[in-house]
Amino acid sequence: MKKLKVLGFGILISSFLTISSIADQIKIGTEGAYPPWNSKDSAGNLIGFEVELANELCKIMNHDCTIVEQDWDGMIPALVSRKFDAIMAGMSITGERMKTINFSQGYADEVASLAVMKGSKNEGLKTMSAINLSDVSADEQATLDILTKAFKGKTIGVQTATIHQNFLESGLMGNVKIRTYKTQDEVNLDLSAGRIDAALAAAVAFTDYAEKSGKAVVLTGPTFAGGDFGNGVGVGIRKGDSKLLNDFNAAIDKARDDGIISKLAIKHFGFDASM
Repeated sequence: MKKLKVLGFGILISSFLTISSIADQIKIGTEGAYPPWNSKDSAGNLIGFEVELANELCKIMNHDCTIVEQDWDGMIPALVSRKFDAIMAGMSITGERMKTINFSQGYADEVASLAVMKGSKNEGLKTMSAINLSDVSADEQATLDILTKAFKGKTIGVQTATIHQNFLESGLMGNVKIRTYKTQDEVNLDLSAGRIDAALAAAVAFTDYAEKSGKAVVLTGPTFAGGDFGNGVGVGIRKGDSKLLNDFNAAIDKARDDGIISKLAIKHFGFDASM
């Protein structure tokens, strides 16, 4: 009888350890098409700021992580349907998204910008100051009025299902024609080919493309933050996964304190975009 009790206890402990081990195995979804946040190398391997940061956060959390690729427009539905456990895909923290999922604290800032080809009539707007849409001042409204006039009737390209599309559809840029694309790469290609007049995305998405492609893509107008553009980029997590949310928040704190986020941001963006 004692042997049976010991055996039963041993099975119980073994089962507990197995369950704990499984709980530490998580999948993180990323797009793989939004450099320098996330992209793929010539061999098809996922690379970029968020891929490296995800690996660092997983080490801190002592989780066994797998990073998987997911099309941007299906990112949140895939998380909700448990295709993976977290999102790290340059996803800004917005109130609208938080109706469906939770976010960790922000790990990086993502200011947005318009881009045009060098020599464009609207290239000269590049000296404008930043606009925070959370509380638009009189000077910022004056800048928006200038943009409205400069881009009236122009075609602006943007990746679908993004904060950038939301901003253009809000009417704050006035009467513009919006052309949506499945990926940022498609936006960049049509901009450089002259098929659209301008594009809107994270500023680093354009500077990275210009540097790597040699195309004369330049930023113009003000940078944008707040409001439709959210409050930084964070890890998207399903509602109810409170332990994983706490794990990521603690890991981000440590990665920030240890200088890991700053180091990776400077490596991929050329400046410290950590929050």
